[in-house]
Amino acid sequence: MKKRKERIDRGIKVRSEDIFALSSWREMLYFAAPRVIPVAVFILLPLVLGDYWQRVYLSVAVFALLAISWDILSQSGMISLGQALFFGMGAYCSGVLNHYFGISPFLTIPIAAVVGGAICTVMLLPVLRLRGVYFSMVTLIIPLMLERVIEATKIFGGTEGLSGLDVLPSKWLEMYILVAAMIAALFGFRRMMTSDYGLVLTGIKDNDRSVMNAGINIYWFKIQALFIASAVGAFAGAMMTHVYRFVGMPVFALDYSILPIAAVMVGGPGSFAGAVLGAFILVPLSEALRALGGLRIVFYGVFLVVFVVGMPEGIFHFIARKYSQFERWAEVDK
Repeated sequence: MKKRKERIDRGIKVRSEDIFALSSWREMLYFAAPRVIPVAVFILLPLVLGDYWQRVYLSVAVFALLAISWDILSQSGMISLGQALFFGMGAYCSGVLNHYFGISPFLTIPIAAVVGGAICTVMLLPVLRLRGVYFSMVTLIIPLMLERVIEATKIFGGTEGLSGLDVLPSKWLEMYILVAAMIAALFGFRRMMTSDYGLVLTGIKDNDRSVMNAGINIYWFKIQALFIASAVGAFAGAMMTHVYRFVGMPVFALDYSILPIAAVMVGGPGSFAGAVLGAFILVPLSEALRALGGLRIVFYGVFLVVFVVGMPEGIFHFIARKYSQFERWAEVDK
């Protein structure tokens, strides 16, 4: 019996972008594995980690959410350098509600996500008509300005911040709320960007003039995308405020702006999965290199340069392309 090699995905018939006609359990496994395995890893990984690396895993989930929020803006034609604005606004909203009004974290976190997202959206409304580097510079400057305002006016604790905030009942609840949010954001926004709504956002990025000529108000869609992205970042900030029981000026630090961008560039822009993968690589790497002191930045920078130059498409797109090229031996029809 003659056999020949063929790609595994050859037998998977696509009826539409989201509906597949699968004819065997092997095809089902091949199709489901890239989705099921990461989710299983996200859920089971905290159970095998020690206390220190569980804290690192929390940071991974937070930076993954920030990276996803950056990718949402990027796919909508808005390049942000100020994810720290979203993170810090959510952190302060949650901290203020808990410290001054005694509201439970179960309420402050969702309220901070919505209110923080709305405040960030209103603050950036005047610059939505700016393009390219001009919009990026404004998003970079605003969190730095807020940091100096808090320092000068001493509001919300000034340079000392607000401490002694309430925590969630258990570390496992903290962990799995962030994990659930990360999984929901990953698959939910991937679904959103393949819908008609997402196609409009992508069209705004590719050719906003053509979208305007079609009678669509691109600024209304930009406002919605900005609110969604800022709410995701604000949620991450609100969660970390109650994890560490503190909120202060460091929540506007550049780390919360630069690392999410680096995670997207390493993982692969335009996929959301690349943003999560980049966060899972860069955050633990940063912790592992901490023992090197000042040299950590050197090795970290070399790592980023190697990946950005050697694999500009991102790790996720490279893996996805290789995965679709897997072959199997198939019988040849006579």
